[in-house]
Amino acid sequence: QVQLVESGGGLVQAGGSLRLSCAASGIIFSGNIMGWYRQVPGKQRELVAKIDSGGFRTYADSVKGRFTISRGNSANTMYLQMNTLKPEDTAVYLCNVRRLGMDYWGQGTQVTVSS
Repeated sequence: QVQLVESGGGLVQAGGSLRLSCAASGIIFSGNIMGWYRQVPGKQRELVAKIDSGGFRTYADSVKGRFTISRGNSANTMYLQMNTLKPEDTAVYLCNVRRLGMDYWGQGTQVTVSS
């Protein structure tokens, strides 16, 4: 059974930083597409950053230069370093793994950026 668990969210002032973590069980990130998405109530879920199976990183234009996605030293951890946070980054952040056409999601962690 695949399980993804996010952590590291919280309340931070604008300009601050947070690092989100995603721990996987039942699946490993290596060799699969792994990414972070975010969702605001009433809006569509949007891609924040992802790493494909070849290691190529893609970022949403709104976070380029501020956020960094990375794999952990173990095959089942992933991080999202978020710097220079803005109020518009406020959202629930979800960890995702796509393997053989199937998407797996975590429950999400709330990030709130105050102005």
